[in-house]
Amino acid sequence: MSDYPTIHWNEDGEDKSARWRSESGTKPPAKVMIADDRITADVAYRLACEGTALLWRGDFQNARQLLQAMTRRANQKPKKNKKIATSPNGQARFPHLNPLPLAGEEANVSLRELQAREAFHLHRQAQSQRARTLGMLLLPFNADHSVPLRRAPDVHLACTDAYGAASEPYIASLRGLQGLIGAYEWRKNGVEIPALQARIHPHYGVFAPIRGEYVDLVNEAPLPALKTAFDIGTGTGVLAAVLARRGIKHIVATDQDERALACARENLTRLGLNAQVDVVQADLFPEGRAALIVCNPPWVPARPSSPLEYAVFDPDSRMLLGFLNGLAAHLETGGEGWLILSDLAEHLGLRTRAELLAAIAAAGLQVMENIDVKPHHPRVSDTSDPLHAARAAELTSLWRLTAKPTN
Repeated sequence: MSDYPTIHWNEDGEDKSARWRSESGTKPPAKVMIADDRITADVAYRLACEGTALLWRGDFQNARQLLQAMTRRANQKPKKNKKIATSPNGQARFPHLNPLPLAGEEANVSLRELQAREAFHLHRQAQSQRARTLGMLLLPFNADHSVPLRRAPDVHLACTDAYGAASEPYIASLRGLQGLIGAYEWRKNGVEIPALQARIHPHYGVFAPIRGEYVDLVNEAPLPALKTAFDIGTGTGVLAAVLARRGIKHIVATDQDERALACARENLTRLGLNAQVDVVQADLFPEGRAALIVCNPPWVPARPSSPLEYAVFDPDSRMLLGFLNGLAAHLETGGEGWLILSDLAEHLGLRTRAELLAAIAAAGLQVMENIDVKPHHPRVSDTSDPLHAARAAELTSLWRLTAKPTN
């Protein structure tokens, strides 16, 4: 654990320190005070908002209740919502907003697009601030991942699953621990995948296939051939498994993340598909060519605020553009590339359809077919969601791409 940063605090007049663990990548708090069952939720929330972390020495279950009370305060809506500022000619002005650059973006962006983008960035700012505040309630951990507090549960398995073995005591946030426990339950119970008539078990830090519409698209689109396929950014291995069950003889599934590679291998072993699927570590493409190449990149071209968000946010559209630009060189003659992509970014004003089509054309590709499906996840109908309008209009698409013929 020598690579982990150190957190410092004073307790009973003595300076102390320990290793700091944060899967979200946050730095150890600079201000730390000891707290126990006597502190009130109002005081704890105020201190957390001011940047003071609370190292808990009281009852574990009371710490859980305190975090719930802090969460209720963090979820309270502000009395006044920010309005879109406009210039005298009616165009929107955002002097405080530094949006991501969009290739080929026209100078005159519609007010609706700017409003959507502004709502997205404000929502992200609020989420980030909320996470920082609620992450200020800290717990001590022993070297065996046990929590030395009254009524603390046994979290050894959940911590070991995410962290591996520890060699010395450390400090982590209660909210982070709850995330580990939740992920451990997901891994144990799995996610039912109707296309497989089986469960996929996501590991901690690997995106869970809880939105089934993109899996159904891959299960139902017409296959160009049954010989070979690549699954780029395999994650849990769910799409590789679907392709294998559809009869593709040999599949190479790639990923960069060690957790994802271990997760995919475990799931494919459980499903008895090892003979058909090779899981390899690669940045996008493996060596060689395939008749079918599938990629489900992160759908939102924005900067992730933590390492765990790279499954959702694709900064500067790196993975999307990397897939498109390398696809033609890895397709067999007459082969297809399947790009699975939501248009949520378009409704958020972060990418236009014209830009996507231009990127496809610039990569020497052409669109054979665009298969759309309407998502059915709970947020679609959640009118309290600040991004409800964009989510309600969202479509998930499977783009069937092929290389342009050469003269």
